[in-house]
Formats: sequence, C-alpha cells, structure tokens
Amino acid sequence: MNTIAIIGAMPSELVDIRRILGDAEVKNISGFDFYINNYGNKKIINACCGIAKVNAAVCTQVMIDNFHPDCVINAGIAGGMDAKIKVCDIVVSNEVLPHDLDLHFLKDYPPYCGIFKADEKLMETAEKICEKNGVKSFRGRIVSGEAFITNTEVKNAIKKNFAPYAVDMESAAVGHCCYLNKMPFVSVRCISDNADDEGAMSFDEFEKIAAKRVAEIVLEMTQSL
Repeated sequence: MNTIAIIGAMPSELVDIRRILGDAEVKNISGFDFYINNYGNKKIINACCGIAKVNAAVCTQVMIDNFHPDCVINAGIAGGMDAKIKVCDIVVSNEVLPHDLDLHFLKDYPPYCGIFKADEKLMETAEKICEKNGVKSFRGRIVSGEAFITNTEVKNAIKKNFAPYAVDMESAAVGHCCYLNKMPFVSVRCISDNADDEGAMSFDEFEKIAAKRVAEIVLEMTQSL
C-alpha cells in the first residue's frame, strides 16, 4: 500500500497528523481540502470531512475518485460503549454500521449489506502498532449515528441493540462508501468519553489527548503497510 488516505471528522482530529507530516500540497475539491504529503516511503492524503455521515460519505467518495488510494483509514475519537474499554484506549473496527437506521433498508435494498467489514491487514497493523507502543487496543464493532451520545439511557439502548465497542458519527459512512468501492478500510478510534451522562465533560477534557494518541498510531501504521 503506497498511497494511504486518512479521513477525520474534526480539525482537532487532524491537527497532530498535519503537524507531524509538515508542509503539504493542498487541493480543494468539492469543498474539501485534501492535504498531500510524502511521508517516509508513502504518499499520505488527509482530509477533514466534517461531522456526521453525509459529510463523511461524500468526502470519502471524493477522496477515492481523485486520489485512488490503496486504503482508507478513518482516524479520530469516539465514545466508549463497553465497560472494559477506558478513556484513551483504542478501538480498531472489525465492522461498522449505523445505529440509527433499520438495517433492513440496507440489507434488503441496495447495497444489500448493512454491516461493513474492515480489512484484516489494516486491523492487524493497527493492533501491532498499539502493542508496540504500550497502548491498550480492542478490536470490535463501531456504530455511527446522527447524534453525539451523552445520555446513559440512550447509550444503554444502543448497547442492547448492537453490542458495540464504540460509537461515533462517521465510521459507518466511511465503511459504507469503501464497501461500494471495494476499498480496504479501517476505523481507528481513541476513546475520549464514555458516551454517558458525563460524556460531554469527559470529551472536553480528553479530546486533545485522545486525538494526539490516535494520530501517532495512524501515522506509524502508514509506514508498516
């Protein structure tokens, strides 16, 4: 894999990646700024897609159409959904899906798939980098929806219905788009909060720490692929 795409939802999720990569060529396409760097022996293109699934899907498709990457890594932060996963741990997606849509509409109509599987090599690489750096990681399901979850009752309902390890607002859309394009992908998320009644306070406290951790892991991943 020589050309690697990295997509984050918020500027804070990309600030450390861009700082490490240094000066970049920037191309604006369809309203998105794509930062292009040569890093080690790889070509890295990163973009801030904006929050929620439509932004993520459109940005991913524009990235694929214009830069033809060998894989897509969705990098960022997320809410923890399993008691064994703590703030600042890493969740590596084995599959992604929406939690706010009846999967019947995806499974029984195009694209005839509602759960999008991540690439095995990308998952293994993320886990090896985490282990090498002494960062606890978990491979599991990430679900996405059009809300920032900060309510314990809502969290428990999502847990009951989907049993995810993490919740965010973009991973399912990135995975959906990559599935349609037969593009290897993985979502690598650092837990910034527990998606409960104290989620907003925890997010504010740990956002920058979590974003920095996932940035370092993802960039080290690119050199191992």
